[in-house]
Amino acid sequence: MVLVPRRFRATLESMSEQTIALVTGANKGIGYEIAAGLGALGWSVGIGARDHQRGEDAVAKLRADGVDAFAVSLDVTDDASVAAAAALLEERAGRLDVLVNNAGIAGAWPEEPSTVTPASLRAVVETNVIGVVRVTNAMLPLLRRSERPRIVNQSSHVASLTLQTTPGVDLGGISGAYSPSKTFLNAITIQYAKELSDTNIKINNACPGYVATDLNGFHGTSTPADGARIAIRLATLPDDGPTGGMFDDAGNVPW
Repeated sequence: MVLVPRRFRATLESMSEQTIALVTGANKGIGYEIAAGLGALGWSVGIGARDHQRGEDAVAKLRADGVDAFAVSLDVTDDASVAAAAALLEERAGRLDVLVNNAGIAGAWPEEPSTVTPASLRAVVETNVIGVVRVTNAMLPLLRRSERPRIVNQSSHVASLTLQTTPGVDLGGISGAYSPSKTFLNAITIQYAKELSDTNIKINNACPGYVATDLNGFHGTSTPADGARIAIRLATLPDDGPTGGMFDDAGNVPW
């Protein structure tokens, strides 16, 4: 279970006990730990999962730990599935307070761009970028009804063009699909922040670090609970918190 840093507790205590969150790809890994951390705050958390049974299994496990979790069958690459998820949240609460776009795929890694096929690149972008846009746009009407709406997109240090081009910075092997897809996601997030600048919706990107999950064959150096911390922090930003940025546990990450 993710522990919430003391410096954020005052903000969290001021939030409604009825805060409703949706985390995509939440049946395992970082997504599961994000859901667990938000649930530990007393929030009601939708567990987005492509596989219905895996989603239900995750919900059962979270409920056993005292989390108010509910299953949301959600394939971010499918219009009908996303529309159904939005309808479920509309019926359940009539609004959404926090959306965490966590679902993602890596494709092959490492993978040189000269070997990437159009089909493999399209599959990664469909989930990591178009899926985020699809879900976000479907949930925006619900988020607009919230007093403190927050959107958190799961990005990565490998998405940073600044870090990628800084001599001496090692971000792993060449990535012909995953890394560019997250850079694309960064660009989309900036455009959302510009569009939503005159609203109370805050949107930011989280960099969880090199986390041991099935995305990287469990070769990461930190745990899913470690990786969940920054998304939880961004999901619980105070009213004067930032928007349109990218962050890890240490602070700002350059675009």
